[in-house]
Amino acid sequence: MPTTTSRPAGNGLTALLRHRFAAQHLSTGKAESPHAAVRRLLAVQAQDYHAALWAVGLRTSGATAATVEQALSERRIVRTWPMRGTLHLVAAEDVRWLQGLLAPRALARDGNRHEREYGLDTKAMRECRRAVERILRDGEPMPRPALYAALEADGIATGGSRGLHILMRLAHEGLICQGPRVGKQPGFVWLDAWLPPTPPLSREEALAELARRYIAGHGPATAHDLAWWSGLTLTDAKAALASVTSGLVGLDIDGIRHWQSHNAAAASSTRGVLLLPAFDEYLLGYKDRTPVLDPDHHRKVFTINGLIHPTVVAGGRVAGIWPRAAAEFEPNLFRPLGEAETRSLKTASERHEQFWKQ
Repeated sequence: MPTTTSRPAGNGLTALLRHRFAAQHLSTGKAESPHAAVRRLLAVQAQDYHAALWAVGLRTSGATAATVEQALSERRIVRTWPMRGTLHLVAAEDVRWLQGLLAPRALARDGNRHEREYGLDTKAMRECRRAVERILRDGEPMPRPALYAALEADGIATGGSRGLHILMRLAHEGLICQGPRVGKQPGFVWLDAWLPPTPPLSREEALAELARRYIAGHGPATAHDLAWWSGLTLTDAKAALASVTSGLVGLDIDGIRHWQSHNAAAASSTRGVLLLPAFDEYLLGYKDRTPVLDPDHHRKVFTINGLIHPTVVAGGRVAGIWPRAAAEFEPNLFRPLGEAETRSLKTASERHEQFWKQ
């Protein structure tokens, strides 16, 4: 089937946001389960654990924090480091091929620094692999402090962030991942003891799957967006998209080529107000965030020390930020809300409160 080129009806920005709302399950068409929500997005940024739970819950029909955590306990979704050196939630069946395709760039980028600053040379990492496999091979989640203590008992130093970099390296190598939390601590597991094997993909197959799935969960999006999100080079991102253009529609939005799946859900309304968590894919899933965030407000959301605030989204665009940990819900709005939006904000805050009730 040849690639279709079209221009969305109506205002380009409005059409872009309406299509992304549908692709990301942010409108009425919610995912049927936490696994389905994560699988649709392919990977959900998750360095902030509670923000990631809400990111999935927001996109899942009837979800609570408990049902999202249950999907982690049942090994349906996994928290690990598949790309960009950053924690994400990933569907269990996608962990190995995503890491195999994307993690080597992070390993190559950080390898010299890990050796220089933490002494993690070839010999040291070989000892770490053997020790961690021996400690975790029973498949039971082990909290990070206990894992560090076990490594120290084996003569492997973990102080001064060395332990964290050891675990990140092993996760990027596809040897470990995080299982369910143990108390308030992340629990680590040996990947092959935690998840069943999955068929390997060639690099070409993995690039095609990446492009197809990213566009399905984020489209319309550009090659630059895919490169940013995945950590691939722009050359690889363009090649990945070119390999699946028969299943995509090319959209010219304000003079820029975007891609969307042929079978994408119909564009949905962006009316109403959403409370998005910190690090949400609606903002971080794209290199260019100006369609949803006014540049004048960028520093209010993306702080200079790397924090990204939860956002109030009204009409598809960021209209303010809101506190994650406060006795009373009091958003900091960038513009006044209309009466209908104010009612919708109240509904959104009640939905967020219900999500955390057990």
